[in-house]
Amino acid sequence: MPEMKANRDTKSKIVSLNELLAHVPRHRRDGRTIVFTNGCFDLLHVGHVTHLQEAAGMGDLFIVAVNSDAGVRRLKGPERPVVNEQDRALMLAALECVDFVVLFNDSTPIRLLERIRPDVLVKGGAYALNEIVGRHIVESYGGHVRTTSHRGGISTSALLRAIREPDTGGDVFVGRLAEPSGGAIVGRLAEPSGGAIVGRLAEP
Repeated sequence: MPEMKANRDTKSKIVSLNELLAHVPRHRRDGRTIVFTNGCFDLLHVGHVTHLQEAAGMGDLFIVAVNSDAGVRRLKGPERPVVNEQDRALMLAALECVDFVVLFNDSTPIRLLERIRPDVLVKGGAYALNEIVGRHIVESYGGHVRTTSHRGGISTSALLRAIREPDTGGDVFVGRLAEPSGGAIVGRLAEPSGGAIVGRLAEP
């Protein structure tokens, strides 16, 4: 049987801001480049994952800040998020490329950037550099602001539209799983149908 890679406990990656601030100075002293990104990450999809992997490759320690449920509602409306903040944080923490996940309730990551002072701030390729919130903060102390590659047509909003208003472009399959977790899963049916597959775990 092949030896399994020893992974850090997923839940230990989810930290408060104070806990994160206790870790960062040690990594900075060791000369590690600290990379930061933020977002809602509701209904985690391939666009999110490729963005996170590319961003993680821009440094050594990768921090992902996640909007709280209240923050998502302010930004996206009362029907969002689809997945609650703890489940969103846990899914992100399960990704090997992510080192720390921190939830935040503000509408912008400004306060986090002021406290953490990452070496690199990264957003998705849909943003122009002058649209990135916090750019002026990071550049003011010599940090860098970068964008990842853009994959058009992939978004949580597009997935939700496909679920609610399916068209002939692809079948939508909705199912319910038996486990009492209440999370959401998103996948894609095998080609050539190309439809989205979406299921919600049964409520506890």
